[in-house]
Amino acid sequence: MEMDDRKWTILKAIIKTYLETGEPVGSRTISKFPDLKLSSATIRNEMSDLEDMGYIIQPHTSAGRIPSDAGYRLYVDRMMAEKELEVSQLRDQMTQERDKAVSDMQDMMLQRQDKMESLLKQVVKFLAVNTNYATMITGPNYHRTKLKFIQLSIVSDDQILATTVTETNMVRNKIIEIIHGLDRDTVLKLNILLNSSLNGLNIEQINLGTIQKLKEESGLKSEVISKILDAVAEAITQDEDLQIYTSGATNFFKYPELSDSERASELISTFEEKEPLTELMADEGSTTGENGIQVYIGQETPISAMKDCSVVTATYNMGGGMMGRIGIVGPKRMDYDKVVGILKDMTSRLDDIYRTEDTSKRETESDN
Repeated sequence: MEMDDRKWTILKAIIKTYLETGEPVGSRTISKFPDLKLSSATIRNEMSDLEDMGYIIQPHTSAGRIPSDAGYRLYVDRMMAEKELEVSQLRDQMTQERDKAVSDMQDMMLQRQDKMESLLKQVVKFLAVNTNYATMITGPNYHRTKLKFIQLSIVSDDQILATTVTETNMVRNKIIEIIHGLDRDTVLKLNILLNSSLNGLNIEQINLGTIQKLKEESGLKSEVISKILDAVAEAITQDEDLQIYTSGATNFFKYPELSDSERASELISTFEEKEPLTELMADEGSTTGENGIQVYIGQETPISAMKDCSVVTATYNMGGGMMGRIGIVGPKRMDYDKVVGILKDMTSRLDDIYRTEDTSKRETESDN
C-alpha cells in the first residue's frame, strides 16, 4: 500500500487538527476541510488504510484517530523538504517586544567576553515565551579554538599568573605555583617564546615536538613549562564540559497529554537536573538541512522521560569554533512549522551578530 496524494492530504488534515485541538480526529471533522471533497465513508476507508500503514492510531474506542510517531515523522520530513521558511518573513511577523528582546541579545553578544551566560539565558527565555514549549541551549563548545595570546605575570616569589586569550576573545586566568622564583627578564623572554611558538594553535596542534622545543629553548625546568602548558590547555578546553541553560519547563502543564502529575514531574526533574539532557544536546549525528535542524519524535528521543514528546534541535555557530545547540521540547503535536522557523531565525540571528561584530572589529583594526 502506497502513500498517494489523497492519503497524504487526509493525514495532513488529521495532524493539523490534532495539533490545534489535542483531541482524536474523526472522519466528519476531516470532511469539512475545503481541500477535501470526499464523503465521510471514503475518508473512513482512507483512514483505515492509514491506520494499517502505521501512520495513525486509535487511542480509545472512540471513532477518532491521532497521529502515530511514524505519522509525525513523515509529516516533519515532508514539511522540512517542501517548505523552507524564509527568515525575513518570520522577522516581519515579530512584534516590537520581540525585536527589543533580540536587540538586547545583540548588545550582550557584542560584549560576549563576560556576557555569554546572560545572552544564552535570554535566548532560551525568549524561545520559551514565544513558543509556549520548554527550551534549552548549550554554551558554545571551544574545543577547536586557537590560542590568541598568553601573558605571564609575577605575583610573588612562588607564584605567576598565566592569562590566556583565545581567538574567540575568551579570557582565562590561572595562578601557577612554582618552586623557584622567576625574575622579570626571564618572564619577558618566556612570554615572547610562548607567543611565538603557540599563537594560532589549537590544543590538538600543541604536540610533543612543540612542548620539547619550548622546554629546550626556555632553559627552564620541565616542571615550570609543563605547568604553563597545562594552564594553556585548561583555558582552551575549559568549556568542553557542556553547560546547559533551560527555561519554560512549566509549559508542559499546558498540554493535557503531558500534565499528569507523574509525567510532568519526571519532565520537570529532567530539566532541573540537566544531566540527562547532555546526551541529547551533545548529539551531532545526522541532521536535516542547514542550521543543523534535527527532529526527534517520541521513541526517537534518547531521554526516557521524553518518550511522549517531540524535540527539535538546531546548531548555532558564532565562528572561531564557537558552536552550540538550541532545543525545543513539547508534545508530539507541537507546531513543527513554527518551531523550525523560529530556530532557523534564532540561529541566523546569532550567526549574523557574530559576523557583524567580526566585520566591525576588522574594520577598526584596519583603520588603526
